[in-house]
Amino acid sequence: MDLVETSVDIWMSWSREKSLLQPLWDSLRLNYTDYLRSPLFPIVLTVSSYFVFCIPFLLCDIMGDKWPWVQQFKIQPSRRPTASALLHCAGVTLYNHVFLVLPASVAQWAWRPPADLPDQAPFLLELIAGAIGNLLLFDLQYFIWHLLHHRIRWLYITFHAIHHNYSSPFALATQCLGGWELVTVGFWTTLNPVILRCHLFTTWAFMVLHVYVSIEDHCGYDFPWSTSRLIPFGIYGGPSKHDVHHQKPNTNFAPHFSHWDKMFGTHADFSFSSATK
Repeated sequence: MDLVETSVDIWMSWSREKSLLQPLWDSLRLNYTDYLRSPLFPIVLTVSSYFVFCIPFLLCDIMGDKWPWVQQFKIQPSRRPTASALLHCAGVTLYNHVFLVLPASVAQWAWRPPADLPDQAPFLLELIAGAIGNLLLFDLQYFIWHLLHHRIRWLYITFHAIHHNYSSPFALATQCLGGWELVTVGFWTTLNPVILRCHLFTTWAFMVLHVYVSIEDHCGYDFPWSTSRLIPFGIYGGPSKHDVHHQKPNTNFAPHFSHWDKMFGTHADFSFSSATK
């Protein structure tokens, strides 16, 4: 038994030493330790990722008919966000992060001082599995939360209605949320990697990936390279399915994948005729 355990330990050690991510991780932890251990780092990472990922879709909306090759992928081609809608969503996002997320992060720093950065990087397959596992776990959590906040009218009006101000979603509307919803989403995004015992690098990769796919779901465009088109068999919902949710709010409650809506009878496919009404 000891021989088997020793062999496994040696194999895991070799795998980590051969990790493709080790040079990158060494560069980060040796040169930016103070930044990475700061309570502000997750905020800077997610907020900067959010606005960077929004920019390409924002340009598509601003350019409009000047980019006809882009507009052919617009889900609701007759509807584009106005300047006031864009400013409103950006303002709500910044307000929530300054007055809710930032204090919560500082409080977490005082309550739970961060651990030292581990010497070893995660194995590449470990990172991929961890990111997917976190997305799947979040998908279940938010499906339940989302379903309840649509079925119970008080919850919808009090906490979730602000996100449905726009029946034709766009990238900056992704985080146009009430404070309760943002705190809940942030709590799961922070807690899930702890539950799954993820490496810090995996946690950060998941956070950035989650920001991107959330923006893509709300972007209003169904490009050939959209995640839902890259993942086969209709497993992943993507922008067209979430666009249907904003048009028909009692459908497609899961944020990313399709299996929960199919299991509970709330799944709805995209209809071009409904998008052009």
